[in-house]
Amino acid sequence: MATATASTAPRPALPALLRRRPVGKLLLLAVAAAVLAPLAHAQGAGGTWPAALTVDVSAPLGDVSDWIIDNRDSHPLFLYFLGHVSNAVVLSVRAVYLSLLAVGWAGVLAIGALAAWRVAGARLALGTAAAFGACGLLGMWVPTMQTLALMAVAVLASVTVGALLGLAGGLSDRMDRLLRPVLDTMQVLPAFAYLLPVVLVFGIGVPAAVLATVVYAAPPMARLTALGLRGADKEVLEAVESLGTTARQRLLTARLPLARGELLLGLNQTIMMALSMAVIASVIGAGGLGDRVYQALASVDVGAALAAGVPIVLLAVVLDRVTGAAGEGNRPSYTWPYALFAAVAALAVAVAGRLAGRLEWPESWVLGIAEPVNRAVDWMTAHLYSGVPVVGGTADWAGRFTTWVLDPLRDGLLWLPWWSVLLLVAALAWLIGTWRTALTAVLAMAAIGVLGVWEPSLDTLSQVLAAVAVTLVIGFAAGIAAARGDRFERLLRPVLDVFQTMPQFVYLIPVVALFGVGRAPAVAAAVVYALPAVVRITAQGLRGVDPGALESARSLGATSGQQLRQVQLPLARPALLLAVNQGVVLVLAVVVIGGLVGGGALGYSVVFGLAQGDLATGLVAGAAIVCLGLTLDRVTQPTERRARKGA
Repeated sequence: MATATASTAPRPALPALLRRRPVGKLLLLAVAAAVLAPLAHAQGAGGTWPAALTVDVSAPLGDVSDWIIDNRDSHPLFLYFLGHVSNAVVLSVRAVYLSLLAVGWAGVLAIGALAAWRVAGARLALGTAAAFGACGLLGMWVPTMQTLALMAVAVLASVTVGALLGLAGGLSDRMDRLLRPVLDTMQVLPAFAYLLPVVLVFGIGVPAAVLATVVYAAPPMARLTALGLRGADKEVLEAVESLGTTARQRLLTARLPLARGELLLGLNQTIMMALSMAVIASVIGAGGLGDRVYQALASVDVGAALAAGVPIVLLAVVLDRVTGAAGEGNRPSYTWPYALFAAVAALAVAVAGRLAGRLEWPESWVLGIAEPVNRAVDWMTAHLYSGVPVVGGTADWAGRFTTWVLDPLRDGLLWLPWWSVLLLVAALAWLIGTWRTALTAVLAMAAIGVLGVWEPSLDTLSQVLAAVAVTLVIGFAAGIAAARGDRFERLLRPVLDVFQTMPQFVYLIPVVALFGVGRAPAVAAAVVYALPAVVRITAQGLRGVDPGALESARSLGATSGQQLRQVQLPLARPALLLAVNQGVVLVLAVVVIGGLVGGGALGYSVVFGLAQGDLATGLVAGAAIVCLGLTLDRVTQPTERRARKGA
């Protein structure tokens, strides 16, 4: 009997710690590291990527660039296809630009106000007219029209391409599976990464700027179109199908009308991304307001940069509000006589301005703010940059942040053996995702070393990590405060709305005025740019926690702090992880652009390649930016299964 009892006794269970999935993953990685580390160490002992594992692609890329330049006017591909595309873009942008100039400033104000009034009401109509008027008052009327002309063509092309891709993905499961990873990847890449490939094919100029804008702005339209078509009410579709309608009739009479909200949201997102990219594309010859900002930043002329930056912000706010109001469907109801009268009045204003010869904004109405702003910056430089008692100056803050945070972080990353960086990337990506996620992240990080830009990439990574840390500390604190205080949330909402509509380029202006140039200003701009998204996602996640769980915690006597730590934060884990992911992606986008204001590293290599015509250097840096973006996205993006489990 005793023998039988002993034979049927359960075997000792594994310790609970070892049975946990994350611990098992770490143990497997430790075993792999123990096997592979000696082999990797033999290739190179220090933090520098081994020369034996580096592939020099500069020469092949230089050859390709030279071939394209030499054959741009003779090869059939350029003569009969790309040349026609380039000419069509130039003619379209020029036609829109000349039309805006022909209407005149009064006509543009009247037509813009009429469109906003028809879509969103009188308040936004007045705001639209005031925004265009401010562009003229600041002496930026012609650059504003140039930017609007480029945007109009780019948005039309982006919406067309995005809608077609969205239709394919929304109506076909196979196309959806093919498009989803491509669109996911495109949406996490910094805008700078799109510039070099189009410059390589089309050269510096408007065609390259428009096509880069189209590629950057089309994915939101594609994703939201597919989402709207796939999310259509099944019962409505079944009812329409029961009437014997064809697939085309179901699409036109049911699917598209039901997806109207998503389509208009896609239009809003496409317009905002097109404006952002059109400003950044000034680096490759887009002209307009972005070029004024770029030239002013290059000469550290903060006054001129601000004079061009304010119209960009005003355009962004107006376009966001008008298209957002159209998407909400709260269109004001006006009888047709009022609408007809408004249209006739707008036309009369445009005709009167043209007959009076007042097409251009009058020079006597221009308010020059560049000199006063520069005098203010000079005063700040003399009194606030350094030597302020107790607190120190802004330049002192930037210097200390660089010395105490950025330099040690960069030196620490460069000190780590290259294989340990790959191992760390694999561990983080696998813990938060799957082995496929980890493999993608490791391959992307290894590709950076293979391209021969390991050190500048780690320099960029150090700036990203520092900016993300500051962003998350401030963003989580503000998000928690907004979620727990309605008054604070109401005060914060308009500030976040404005900040989220501003293009990336604009954030460089105030940080240069406050901190000068260098890596610290680039990090500061990245923090300010990423904060609104982190704050909003955090607040929404905490507010979306099940009220029943909070009520149960309160009934057990939990304090406010205990409810936050033990209920809200654990249940809001998916939203917090999403906030981290979005913060990382947005920070990288601006840190790269920070190469324009002394950020150095990969962003500087891209700018140098564009400025000096060294496209090989710029393309290698652009490829490294793409790989770094993929790595950071995969390391911070949880899988859907883990997100549901956390929820």
